[in-house]
Amino acid sequence: MANKRELKRNINLVCEELIAECIAASLYGNKHDTANSLIYSTVKMQDDFIRRISHPEPGMPAAKYYKKLREDLVAQICDIVDQINN
Repeated sequence: MANKRELKRNINLVCEELIAECIAASLYGNKHDTANSLIYSTVKMQDDFIRRISHPEPGMPAAKYYKKLREDLVAQICDIVDQINN
């Protein structure tokens, strides 16, 4: 398991890339409203996961908690990428 700082850094990097892709998609497409909502959902996702890293759920083993956190993160990233591609 990576430390919290590395997880936060990786989440920030991925979210920056997603926002850049949303902006690029809005520049080359006609869906400015969709891009704005995708950027908002990306920023909201970033904030949520950073908070979840900082304040883990009490009573749950750390390895299990962070494994679940990563699975949730990958699922939401895939969802946003699919929305960008459409």
